[in-house]
Order: sequence, then structure tokens, then C-alpha cells
Amino acid sequence: MNIYIDTNVLLSFYHLSSDDLEELKKLIVLLQQKKVILWLPEQTVIEFKRNRANKIADALKRLQEQRLSMQFPQLAKEYDEYGKLRKSLKESDEIFNKLINNIRNDIENQNLKADQIIRELMELAKEIKTDPKIVENARFRFDIGNPPGKKDSLGDAINWETLLKATPSDQPLYFISDDKDYTSPLGENLFEPYLENEWKSTKHSSIIYYKRLSSFFKAKFPDINLASELEKDLLIRELADSPNFANTHSVIAKLGSYAEYTPTQASEIAQAALLNNQVKWIIEDEDVNQFLKRIIKDYESKIDSDYLVSLKVMLDAKDKEVDNNSFDDIPFDGIPAEDEFPF
Repeated sequence: MNIYIDTNVLLSFYHLSSDDLEELKKLIVLLQQKKVILWLPEQTVIEFKRNRANKIADALKRLQEQRLSMQFPQLAKEYDEYGKLRKSLKESDEIFNKLINNIRNDIENQNLKADQIIRELMELAKEIKTDPKIVENARFRFDIGNPPGKKDSLGDAINWETLLKATPSDQPLYFISDDKDYTSPLGENLFEPYLENEWKSTKHSSIIYYKRLSSFFKAKFPDINLASELEKDLLIRELADSPNFANTHSVIAKLGSYAEYTPTQASEIAQAALLNNQVKWIIEDEDVNQFLKRIIKDYESKIDSDYLVSLKVMLDAKDKEVDNNSFDDIPFDGIPAEDEFPF
């Protein structure tokens, strides 16, 4: 799955946005699990670094403008509540000042939570360098008036030409941007028609357009709210599709590090053990055996009853088989000679 995230979406995590940083964390999980490729044009990185400070400054200004300030008429000052309210406002003001100071400190050190997460995101992304040919194509596009682009700016055109050059053909691109240059006049959730047709004819694939990262996750992973849950779900899918014993042991080790699972996840783990031979055939191995027994113990009342019964039967049968094999392994040299009997 190929994804591009425009600069304005990344910068929105410093400002007033309906999207939470958890959306970026979920994307990091997908990148770490190699479920997606995030294409990152060098121009997007430059635009992000160039505009980060301005975006933060505006967000900080808006925050400071919301400082709670109240004026009281004389008639209010004769009531007990006035003194309590003044005290509360003073405490609130002190907390507010502390918040501003902590934010400023993290801004200066580039240590905001958004900084940390976006830094990790970019490290996992596939960066594409801007070359002279890309700039030449972008300038030609700009000069003849083709989208995307704004007056006196080649940035959008460079990003578009970079994606046209570097991303694989015959594979859809999930394009996430809140820039109006990419929006169709026919509807705000539709991609710009000239660009869409150009992409189809050049790349022989489609553009799937979202204005926000949360919209992408709602469409592709509708049941996932937290990054940790997404990681577990991906591992459970990998367990269900495990192609060999080595991969099964690796996935079991990762799943075993989690303390909790949802009822659905517990049922899917049981199903994977029953249906995938690469799990079922090594169910007597200690790591696999102990993990599945833990799932049954902790989620017995929540696992789908059919899966639960079948998994219990299979585990019991394997335990008996191991016991029998252990008995058969006891050395036996034949019938003892008469003089070996104590009577």
C-alpha cells in the first residue's frame, strides 16, 4: 500500500486539528510492519521544516489569546463566592503560565510530542530526492498553467512531479492532503480531475483521496482506535497467514509481550491456531503451547465457543501425545535375568 501525506497534513498536528497524534502513531505501526510505504518527496520535507515555526507560532498565539480573564462589577465583590473565584482564577493563571513555559521549552528543543512522532515517521518513510529534471518538469507545468500550484510557488508541482517519477506504476496511491489545489470543483472529497486523469494515464493506477489521516484509517481500518490495537491486529493476521514454523514462533513471541487482548482478538488467535497448519503442527512447542493456554485461561468466557472447544480438544490431545511419547522414551533393555530379581 503506497501513501503520500502532504505538508499541510503534517503541520496540522501542531495546530487546531480534529486529528489526534494517535493517527500518526498508527501509521508508524503500519510502516514498522511493512504494510505500507510512505513516499516522502524531499520538497515535502523542506516545506515542513520551513513552515513548522510559523505554524507553531500561530498555534501558541491562539492559545495565549484564550487566557481566562474576567472583570467583576462592585456588586459582586460583597459575596463569598467572589473571593473563591478570584483564588481559583489565580491558580488557573499560574497553571496556564507553567503550560506556556513548558511548551516554549519543548519548542526550542524541538521536543514536542509531534516533533518526536513526525521525526520517527520520516525516518521510516521512503524519501525521494529532487533532481533537476523534476524541477524542469514542474516549472513547465507551472508555466503552462497546469495544476497543482499556487501563484509564485513551484512547491506543489515539484511534489507532484516527484510522485509521478518515483512511485511504482500499476499500484494505487493513497493521497492525503487538505490543500485545495488537489480538490475537485465538483466536490470537496473528490480529487482534482485533471490530476486524476494524468495519474491514471501515466501510472496506470488510481488515486484514492482523503483530506485527513483519520479518514484514511476510518476507511481502511475502521475498528482500530489505538496504535497498540492496530499492532496486535496486524500480528494476529500475520499469525493466521504464517507461511512457516519460524515465522510462527516470531509472531507468537511478539504477541506474547502484550498483557491484554480484546474478545475479538482472542477468538481470532484461537481461529488461527485451528486453521493454519503452520501453527497447529507445532502446538506442542513450549512457546506456542503456553501462549495458547494463556489465551484460553484469560479469555475462556469471551472466545467464540466453537473455537474454544476445538482448541481445548486439540491442546489436550497434544498434551496426551507428549505424555505418551515421554513414557515410550524410557530405556528398556528387555526382560531382566533371574539373578536380577530381588527374590
